[in-house]
Amino acid sequence: MTATTGEIPVEESPPPWALYSFGRPWPEFNEGISYTDTFRCADAGANTTLIEFYSTSYKSSAPLRGWIKRIRNEQITVDGEVATDPDMILLEGSKLVYHRLPWQEPFAPLLLDVLYEDDDMIALNKPSGLQVLPKGLFQQRTVLAQLQLKDWKMPSSFCSKRKDVQSHPVPVHRLGRGTSEKCELQKNVCSLPRISTTAQACLLLCAKTKLAKARLASYFAEGTTNAGKSRDESDICKTRKISKFYRALVTGILENDEVMITQPIGLVHYPGVAEGLYAACSSGKPAMSKVRVLERLEHHNQTLVQVEIHSGRPHQIRIHLAYIGHPLVDDPLYGIGGQPKFDEPECTSTADSFAYDGGYERPLQPVPGDCGYHLHAHWLVLCHPTTNE
Repeated sequence: MTATTGEIPVEESPPPWALYSFGRPWPEFNEGISYTDTFRCADAGANTTLIEFYSTSYKSSAPLRGWIKRIRNEQITVDGEVATDPDMILLEGSKLVYHRLPWQEPFAPLLLDVLYEDDDMIALNKPSGLQVLPKGLFQQRTVLAQLQLKDWKMPSSFCSKRKDVQSHPVPVHRLGRGTSEKCELQKNVCSLPRISTTAQACLLLCAKTKLAKARLASYFAEGTTNAGKSRDESDICKTRKISKFYRALVTGILENDEVMITQPIGLVHYPGVAEGLYAACSSGKPAMSKVRVLERLEHHNQTLVQVEIHSGRPHQIRIHLAYIGHPLVDDPLYGIGGQPKFDEPECTSTADSFAYDGGYERPLQPVPGDCGYHLHAHWLVLCHPTTNE
């Protein structure tokens, strides 16, 4: 989805630790989104109707009456034709498209601070509350949208020499919407052997060229793969090309100065999250986090820690610290044991866009994108993707 470009860029004096800031105002409504399925009789059964398919396949998105409303509202097409009959029989191989109407996305900050820039890399400060890539409620208000909107003014001579230059930097890994971070983006040349952050900023990597994108993405993938093969930290450190360090404020006082956590992480059922929720799971994939105590805040019963992650599982730090009995302060989702705090039957609010979108209901229980927890992507050490410095 491409953001509109008519808005005037927001200009604001950058903080003292930034080179400059950029960002355009968000449009009031996004452009909506389309979801595509191919119907297979083997999965749903013969003589399956349109309403049966959607109300059973996507019951977490809307109840039966919600899907009927969407069909009556001409939001679903079958093989390119608008479908208005909920009881139409679907044929093998039919292409189904649900068009979700434009909606007003929740508040999200829009300014990104540039902390470092050369021909290869840009380091940005991503504020807490700004999602990196489109997903769920946030399809427009993302880091990616602001990168698409900005005019990067790449010299034509430079572009002619580098055939793999992309029109804008793109993220090569994700960080939670509630995580504050310095966002490092790829542009092309020079070295960036190490970036450390101030107390106000944290880190995310993105790419400006296809080469840099491929190499940086491989750094993250290799780290996770190596962590799965070996639990020996020295073996992992010998081969990895990227090191990620976070700071977190956790509940309780950690007794040991250093803790290595190797609890696997996998998907568990969770109301309101159709694909499942990542949590501590014995049958999950290997994950490794090294925790070091920075300061024990006895009066607040909290501990400030540094976390180095050797793998990159979703919500790894939140899950691992909760698993050892020290959830992040104000984490609305993960509790002691690395499990979700709420596992009761799903409860929803019918007041949240139900009539407008024909059935959208937001779960009342916490979901992964909810913010409030104290986690900061502090610094990153990597081999430069083109110079290897």
